Parts: sequence; structure tokens; C-alpha cells
Amino acid sequence: MAMLNIGFGSMINADRVTAALSPDSAPVKRIVSKAKADKRLIDATFGRKTKTVIVTDTGQVIICAFTAERIFGAADSLIKFMETDDE
Repeated sequence: MAMLNIGFGSMINADRVTAALSPDSAPVKRIVSKAKADKRLIDATFGRKTKTVIVTDTGQVIICAFTAERIFGAADSLIKFMETDDE
């Protein structure tokens, strides 16, 4: 199980991440609002500005103050991360 540091001592299971989105678009804002209403939102910003919205395969929505690039690394690192197989 690979863990991702999403900032300020918070970690998430990398195997459960389905999307990392910018919080600026209206559809993503609706996803965050609906998750908050449904009590599926996890706020890991610690009072800072939201820079990434992470959606998991369990339906949880996580907002964090780090950019997706900082969480997942550069594009080359992300591709290598996605290609690794734990089987």
C-alpha cells in the first residue's frame, strides 16, 4: 500500500485515488459542495487555500492545500508511479 503525503502530516492511500482535480471549475466546485452536504468531504487544508481536490474510489472527496504536482511529483514521476505493479 503506497501512501501519499497531502500536506501537514496527512497521508492518503495512493491506491484509492481516482482523480486529482483543480478546484477552480464549476463542476469541481459542485462535487465539493455535494460531498460536503453528504458528509463525504475531508478537509486537509488546515485553513489554507484549496489547491487540489482528490476523489477516491470510495466516494470520499479530499481537499488539500498542496498542488497535484507537489503531491504526485512531476509528470515523469507520476507515469512511473502509475506503471508500478505490486502484484
